[in-house]
Amino acid sequence: MDTQHTATAPGTPGGRCPLHGADFAADPQGVYDKLRAEGPAAAVELAPGVPATLVIEHETALRVLQNTTVFSRDARRWKDLVGGRIGLDSPVLPMMAYRPNCLFTDGTVHLRLRKAVTESLDRLNIPRIRRDIEPIAAYLIDQFSERGRADLINEYAKLLPLLLFNKLFGCPADIGDRVTTSMSALFDGQDVLRANDELTAALMELIAVKRREPADDITSWLIEHPADLGDEELKDQLVMLIGAGVEPERNLIGNGLLVLLSGTGRAGMVIEEALDQVLWENPPIANYATHYPLQDIDLGGVPVDAGTPLMISFAAANSDPALTEARRARSRGAHLAWGAGPHGCPAKSPATVIAVTAIETLLNALPDLRLAVPEESLVWRPGPFHRALAALPVRFSTSPATRVATALGTPQRSAAEPGGRGKAATSSPTHQVHQPHRADQRTAPKKGLWSSIVDLFRV
Repeated sequence: MDTQHTATAPGTPGGRCPLHGADFAADPQGVYDKLRAEGPAAAVELAPGVPATLVIEHETALRVLQNTTVFSRDARRWKDLVGGRIGLDSPVLPMMAYRPNCLFTDGTVHLRLRKAVTESLDRLNIPRIRRDIEPIAAYLIDQFSERGRADLINEYAKLLPLLLFNKLFGCPADIGDRVTTSMSALFDGQDVLRANDELTAALMELIAVKRREPADDITSWLIEHPADLGDEELKDQLVMLIGAGVEPERNLIGNGLLVLLSGTGRAGMVIEEALDQVLWENPPIANYATHYPLQDIDLGGVPVDAGTPLMISFAAANSDPALTEARRARSRGAHLAWGAGPHGCPAKSPATVIAVTAIETLLNALPDLRLAVPEESLVWRPGPFHRALAALPVRFSTSPATRVATALGTPQRSAAEPGGRGKAATSSPTHQVHQPHRADQRTAPKKGLWSSIVDLFRV
């Protein structure tokens, strides 16, 4: 069965609706609404020359996510890639190519790997996560606190998850710098092959360090797990955790801030409510969870070939007209932002805590934060998988010293007190936030971002 042109979307090349480019990024919901006329799924193009079928109906999405006998997550079944019809430089490969981790495996292999990952993540706790986030958040806020303006995506939401995961994985400073740089390059699509090689080398070095000197971190917990993962398996689980944690978390924080700072949210909305609205209306990962049918199938009148990508649209499924009442009631059990079935997100609780703490710390530090541009002028990053702002420019006018002290949760002296004058007292831990930028350190070799932030954890 050849389905290259069976489902059509008017006005698109080859009858496939492109999910790449600025037009889709500007109005994805409009595209999903048009695709509903095709049925529960529709023919799309993920990147030039990369066809797929997108599931847009909630009930059908659940059936696919929960059915492990008809659908596989193993990308080695992707016949166009195996047959050489998808170039190895395709921009979608970092997100879709097979890796032997619990995202792209099935059956007993998947169960073994997922058990190691979930039980390692379960060792995290809310106080630990908050304790690790707060100094990172304060450090990032301190970089722009005296300007009165910032881009909360590229100066905050993008960097905080990267730095936090370095901390949670127990990365030494030099390895953390390389992980941060290579992951940023991968997410930005810059020299992907080289960035992947550098990430692999850094993580293999991290694993070697943790085998010699285990500590209280996720890498060590994975090594110690009874599943007895080999070095390659460990590396691929770490890559999966970074990829599944950093980009979605960045978008969850950014999209949540947009709700709170714009007219999208309602007056008096709390952070958790804003995040729930994001998960319903602008999920950080909009389209993903690629499955490969093990045989030719029919999805409600839409034929799909065996071995072709069948992608779930969490965003389209969430806006399914059949869910109108659940959406109005904000029923958390109904939306698919966290996925479903055996591959559902194992880190819902930590991911929520990270986003709430990051936003809470920022808003406490910058209580008069406001958008610097009209909401309608904001630009969304093109791409078939994510729902992500390119930038979130803001302005603020509160006292820099008060902002940093509040971000760290430390008491602040008033200007009338001895040693006050609007600055943090020298006995306060907040004082340490400024250390990486002191004049007497300007002759030292320039540190990477993680090397600089590591100093905070030595206070």
